[in-house]
Amino acid sequence: MPGPRTPYEDSATVVRWAVFSCVLVPVVLLWYGTSLAGATGTALGLAAVTAVCRLLLRESERGAARMKDEERTGPSPSRRGRHHRTGTGAHRGGRHTGGNTPVG
Repeated sequence: MPGPRTPYEDSATVVRWAVFSCVLVPVVLLWYGTSLAGATGTALGLAAVTAVCRLLLRESERGAARMKDEERTGPSPSRRGRHHRTGTGAHRGGRHTGGNTPVG
């Protein structure tokens, strides 16, 4: 009995099924009488969707790995906030007026 699967193995399985579908769907369309141009267009569309989904899946895996590392070691000093700054002060953005004078 095989052990638990890693996320990489799961994503590889998803990609394999997607590639299989990109080949199978146009073949079935041709079998049922769709034109070669229609089947080719479908194959290209499925390949584009598969490529985008694969990119999104890889980004998600990277983000999950980053979060797991941060949970284990804490946030890295280079990732402190939105603009990577610490503390408070006059350089935090926003409007700075000379006191209570209205801005107009």
